[in-house]
Amino acid sequence: MDEEVKMVLDMAEESMSAAIEHLNKGLVKIRAGKAHQSMLDGIYVEYYGAQTPLNQVSNVNALDARTLSIQPFDKSALENIEKAIMAANIGLNPQNNGELIMINVPQLTEERRKSLVKQAKAEGEHAKVSIRNARKEANDEIKKLEKETISEDLAKMAEEDIQKLTDSFSQKVDNMMAEKEKDIMTV
Repeated sequence: MDEEVKMVLDMAEESMSAAIEHLNKGLVKIRAGKAHQSMLDGIYVEYYGAQTPLNQVSNVNALDARTLSIQPFDKSALENIEKAIMAANIGLNPQNNGELIMINVPQLTEERRKSLVKQAKAEGEHAKVSIRNARKEANDEIKKLEKETISEDLAKMAEEDIQKLTDSFSQKVDNMMAEKEKDIMTV
């Protein structure tokens, strides 16, 4: 296979992998009713004048399936951590006892579960759009190469390889979505 074609295929695969990675990060933030440290990823705390990720100013632990504890490294950050969790608007109510912050993760209602499934499906659709965009960019690049340097047969084979990659990554998205939906709907 031509070196330029291989580069195009590698770039397409890299873009599609990035879409899967992004989907993974998005799905982790959608909680399935069980307490997990990653529920608080993306929360930034005002700490000595700088917005700092929560996990850099405290230890976050899941004590059980319903409880998170946040132990700040510096007790003076307790109130700011509490404010940041409230401001994040993720449906969690922090309780500050002066030493650490406890969060009871409420049981999900059927309606909330369905809403989370919709949210997860939207994330999945974004990933598929990214994958299709990567396919389009790769195919455009192959067409450009076909006009300049590579044969029609090689271009055809490359387009087939790109489609196989696209199908493979789309299947990964479908599998991830099915797993997440099952996780969310399991009581």
